[in-house]
Amino acid sequence: MEELKTFNWNEVDRYPSFENCENSINFQDNKNCFEQTITAHISEYFGTQNIIVTQTVSDTILIDLLVTNRGELQVFKIQTDELTRKQIPAFDSILKWSLHGLPKLFPAIKRSQQVQTAFQLPIILRVD
Repeated sequence: MEELKTFNWNEVDRYPSFENCENSINFQDNKNCFEQTITAHISEYFGTQNIIVTQTVSDTILIDLLVTNRGELQVFKIQTDELTRKQIPAFDSILKWSLHGLPKLFPAIKRSQQVQTAFQLPIILRVD
């Protein structure tokens, strides 16, 4: 019981992981692979979209994500500036669609148990 008092429930033993990240050696490598996989997938999807703007959009988007203990990825908040919303009214839907087709996702692990995790991912957006 004493062990539970000193146990930090806000940290996980293993970050959520895509199947292409399973060979990551340590926690930081796994975290980097996870974030790079999502970022690359979003970037690739946005590259296929024909987004037309009347002025340059340069924004750091903050995406609050949840990975359930079953390995499901959910977007629960997207923070953008007002110009991004005006120039790209469908931004939220495009972003959510960009997450379809990601590799198989495994939940975070805490004490050998699959756990739900929430985190914030910054994405840099630039559209000319």
